[in-house]
Amino acid sequence: MVRKTAVPLTALGLVSAVWIALSFAGSLPRPGLIPDHTVISDPGEVSRFLADAWQLPDDPLLGFVEITAGPFLMGSDAAIDPLAFDIERWSSTNAQVVLELPTYYIGRFEVTVAQIRSFVQATGYPIDGQALSGAPEHPASFISWPDALAYSRWLDKILRTSAETPEALSTLLEGGGQVTLPTEAEWEKAARGTDGRIYPWGSEPRPDRATYQARGTTAVGSHQCPECPFGLSDMAGNVWEWTRSPYQPYPYDPTNDSEDLENESLWVMRGGSFTDPERFVRGANRGGADPGARRAFIGFRIAISPSE
Repeated sequence: MVRKTAVPLTALGLVSAVWIALSFAGSLPRPGLIPDHTVISDPGEVSRFLADAWQLPDDPLLGFVEITAGPFLMGSDAAIDPLAFDIERWSSTNAQVVLELPTYYIGRFEVTVAQIRSFVQATGYPIDGQALSGAPEHPASFISWPDALAYSRWLDKILRTSAETPEALSTLLEGGGQVTLPTEAEWEKAARGTDGRIYPWGSEPRPDRATYQARGTTAVGSHQCPECPFGLSDMAGNVWEWTRSPYQPYPYDPTNDSEDLENESLWVMRGGSFTDPERFVRGANRGGADPGARRAFIGFRIAISPSE
């Protein structure tokens, strides 16, 4: 097992620069900025989702989408993408690299307010009240990294034990799958596909394909994106999404993602948020935050990954 190493100060400065930009270039909540966050009274009113199945999407795998095994291109080459940050470069010799991942599954949508409310009602988990204040189909925000991990672990247990779990989904879990947060590599492959595109839909920014440079979140899946790989929604914008990868400079080491999950100083976030400019919602951009951070622009999506 490869031991985690300390983040060099130069790299930490780079990820801190991204975080500072997030915090002070329009991403901190301000009065009137997020008109879509309203108190909800009944999560059972949510459409497209199942009130009797923990508010998960109404499809055969309850919203999980298969990402088949195989290679994809990870990292950014500034010669191809002038908006790339240095922290996206794979190494001093190679800007990008082809990685192989096994088959996994990832949520079609970001986790919603209604889903978090179901979790809290079932467990009494001490969530920040602001996480429950948005519209039911909007992505949950004000979510810390431990909050996201706690939800994932709860859902994993529920899906393994409930008679309501679809047979195909039960089979995946019995075969070694685990509901968790995606790794940084899993997230990037799901967002960019196998061809290393800059945005989930292609090489140019398109405000009609994602919620960014906006005044608030939108309901998950609001934007049609026929060009986006795997049929996923909101892989750019809406809310930043936690991963289970600790922030470290590339080259990416997947063995580090399963070690000592509770004790890292920074965790990778991906995807950008509703207030961010186009540079921050590119598929290769890497954000990082303290695990206790709860902000109006931070949420998550879940995955089913092979057990480690």
